Amino acid sequence: MNIVCIGAHPDDAEWYAGGSMVLWSSKGHKVYAVSVTKGDIGHQEIEPHELERIRRAEAEESARRGGYISVVLDFPDGSLMPTLEARREIVALLRRLKAEVVLTHRPCDYHPDHRACGVLVQDSAFLVTVPHFCPEEPALSQSPFCLYMMDMFQKPVPFCPDFAVDISEVMDRKWEMLDAMSSQMYEWLPWLDHQLEEVPKDTELRKQWLCERWDGLFRMPAFYFRNLFEKELEGYDKSFEYVEYFERCEYGRAPSRLEISELFTLERKTSKGII
Repeated sequence: MNIVCIGAHPDDAEWYAGGSMVLWSSKGHKVYAVSVTKGDIGHQEIEPHELERIRRAEAEESARRGGYISVVLDFPDGSLMPTLEARREIVALLRRLKAEVVLTHRPCDYHPDHRACGVLVQDSAFLVTVPHFCPEEPALSQSPFCLYMMDMFQKPVPFCPDFAVDISEVMDRKWEMLDAMSSQMYEWLPWLDHQLEEVPKDTELRKQWLCERWDGLFRMPAFYFRNLFEKELEGYDKSFEYVEYFERCEYGRAPSRLEISELFTLERKTSKGII
């Protein structure tokens, strides 16, 4: 399958779905991590034109480590809007990549770029099949199966996962992918959290710091949503220690049973719309 993970910035796909992308790539699927913006303002010191270059290179390196393909579009960071221009670009991209599965943010999130990105993908899910919209790119025969990546926001409605991917066996790869995002993991995010002075200078020590800093956050979803998968976990003999969850977006097509079994570790039995 052609799987397209669309985030607003050049580390969103890795953060929310990195382990799943590794697993899907290892199964032979063609996986793309798309950043709609170029991430050019996400730093406290580096100027935007230089940061854009750095973050494109970091995204490429992270993709190399994860076994997928990086795509960074040219929309400015912090200014993304669900405009007609942006919709046309997303529709054209999904057609060029022959997208069968698409992941994105929910359109309720702390970051305006995340919200806009989610709306853009929703707005594009049907239009990819309309030949006279963006006629320069041949229309797809059906809408992709669309999924929301996990978040913890409660209003207007909380994230409610339909699917779980146990990434415990590839968590080391996810750490490597995040380590490649040096400007974010070791500079920008620590600066935002007033922890910049804690980041080690040594390469190996700072990777260890990265794991220690974020390990609790990446373990938390396995426990937080575990009760929703109680029945499905009966007889499951693996660790279920690091888990990425996804919620089905009703704007896309319904997945087949074969796709469900190929993509996910567990499916919540109460989820609807499977064909």
